[in-house]
Amino acid sequence: MNQNILSLEPKTVWKHFTALNAVPRPSKKEERVIAFIKSFGSDLGLETVQDTIGNVIIRKAATPGMEDRKTVVLQSHLDMVHQKNASTDFDFSTQGIQMYIDGDWVKAKGTTLGADNGLGVATIMAILESTELDHPALEALFTIDEETGMTGAMGLEAGVLKADILLNLDTEEDDEIGVGCAGGIDVTASRSYVLEPTPQSALAYTITVKGLQGGHSGMDIHKGLGNANKLMARLLCDGFDKYGLRVSRIDGGGLRNAIPRECFALLVVDMVHQTNFERATTALIFAIENEYSSFEPGLSIVLNSCELPETVMELEVQQPLLKSLQAAHNGVYRMSPDIDGLVETSNNVARVMVDNGQCSIGCLTRSSVDSSKKDLSQALKSTFELAGFAVEFSGEYPGWTPNMQASILKVLTDLYKDLFNSAPRVAACHAGLECGILGTHYPEMEMISFGPNIKGAHSPDERLQISSVQKFWVFIKAILAAIPKA
Repeated sequence: MNQNILSLEPKTVWKHFTALNAVPRPSKKEERVIAFIKSFGSDLGLETVQDTIGNVIIRKAATPGMEDRKTVVLQSHLDMVHQKNASTDFDFSTQGIQMYIDGDWVKAKGTTLGADNGLGVATIMAILESTELDHPALEALFTIDEETGMTGAMGLEAGVLKADILLNLDTEEDDEIGVGCAGGIDVTASRSYVLEPTPQSALAYTITVKGLQGGHSGMDIHKGLGNANKLMARLLCDGFDKYGLRVSRIDGGGLRNAIPRECFALLVVDMVHQTNFERATTALIFAIENEYSSFEPGLSIVLNSCELPETVMELEVQQPLLKSLQAAHNGVYRMSPDIDGLVETSNNVARVMVDNGQCSIGCLTRSSVDSSKKDLSQALKSTFELAGFAVEFSGEYPGWTPNMQASILKVLTDLYKDLFNSAPRVAACHAGLECGILGTHYPEMEMISFGPNIKGAHSPDERLQISSVQKFWVFIKAILAAIPKA
């Protein structure tokens, strides 16, 4: 299947992308991909080092005639988001991504594709390997753990890099030049509960929410897509008052940077309420599916009877849990007043787990304005604390403040106009890019972000546009040849 990918142009980029996608590389478990990229650099005879946190840096001298140009960092992250459809039999720890061509797009069979940010990594590999491209002195920076904490960027020490300009290859629209991004913070609410014997006069059911698109919890948050955890809270919230509903287990979502596509609940209701519960829940399912039909056509909510579980969660915790989950803000919190169409602040209710006496709710709050990020995270903290949860903040990282006067910005905008006969969109994005963190280590370094068209990142619908990769390759070659003199 992946052999067909190797016939695509530019062959050198697709060759390296295919090789990279054969290597399992989840966040926090990058040992194999680190070894892969170190071996690649060493085999080319290039200076290759690994820093104390795990980032890999490969240096390549300028081509003849380019020695007087500013040194450039080419930067992408090695890890990828591992997400698959529930029906897909796939082991990310042992299997390489199974790619296929669908028209002008490359996709994966039931999993994330890893184009975010594997295509950037593959492009840098192609540049390092090339003996034909004109370029200044290069420092290739391959960071780790971008998707779950940005610990690679955070752990990079000042003084390691010598370059004047950094090109981040992690933007997902090929007509956009990125000059800023949102910061983020993880909000985690947790609480224990007592397991109680299941009432004998009860009937058991499962509710499964599935078939949602999911997607990137930053770049796609403004689309109003369904959040499986929030839909489940809606289905369960007033169930006790009406039907004596008791929760045994909830398992929804996964990674914080992915909009939850699926959620599962195991519950019981009083036998006397069977007819009313089934009728009302079926009606609510129909209403929700109808609400979302125009933009979530795959949404499926299924109610099934099942065997009684042995235990349910104590009511004194169940009710505050469900009410706080329904009350917690999800989606856009504030649009930017300064940049038209840019989400300033948002939250993703990413993960809900209720099982075996422990419940946890994990959120990712993003904002390009630190004070607004603090406001929303504190609002979430208040919501969960009122429900008796302990709330922890962790993994905070800064945003990237735009520098509209950067010389490299003019280089890219002028080149884009010349090459493609149109003006690029110069914009900040509502996602976490490593530029903000790297800028704290290297405040004088000019930074810019760009990349090819990638749709559905962080979901099994992720796809990479073939023609856009070709455009991206033309663009980056021209940029490297046009780097200004030092």
